[in-house]
Amino acid sequence: MLRAEEIVMADTLLNRVPEDKMAPPLRASREAALRLSGDATIIEVFANSKAASTLLFEDFYQKVFFGGEVDRRYKELLRLRLSKLHGCFFCNRNNEAGALEVGFTPAQVDAIGGDAVAEFTPAENAVLALANELALTNMGGTLDADLYAQLSACFTDGQIIELGTVGGVLGGMNKLSFVFNLVEREPYCPFHRAA
Repeated sequence: MLRAEEIVMADTLLNRVPEDKMAPPLRASREAALRLSGDATIIEVFANSKAASTLLFEDFYQKVFFGGEVDRRYKELLRLRLSKLHGCFFCNRNNEAGALEVGFTPAQVDAIGGDAVAEFTPAENAVLALANELALTNMGGTLDADLYAQLSACFTDGQIIELGTVGGVLGGMNKLSFVFNLVEREPYCPFHRAA
């Protein structure tokens, strides 16, 4: 368990919308975030823009992440692997809960973030390999023939595009969250602010 002083806390310059001024769906998201990570900065800031909050929380999360053709289990796996690679404390707490909710074991959740060995299916291993290529820390990431073969053994091209879209949006959101200082960073996060 991390001590509070080990986490780089979010201290954004952007205004936070008070809970009583938020639309009901954002209030629910805010409460869930507070329960899981103790912080809802990203939701309070996104509430400043109806268009941006609708795009992220309704269009992306409701229609693609929780909807779409790919089983949510694979999206949770992808999301947690990316947040572990990027070092987002807020994301890790929320994404660990999401992974457990869809049936990953605590040992698997621990293994997703590191080099620990856990049992994963071929489809899950393909998703983990895709996450490694999509990570912001992998500037040379690519969908090569081997990774495509690994993915296409388990997913259609449409599902591979959906997984890639989920990873791309989440990676972009990580970058935005770090630049705007909307989330806490883990001590190992490679995206700490310059002094």
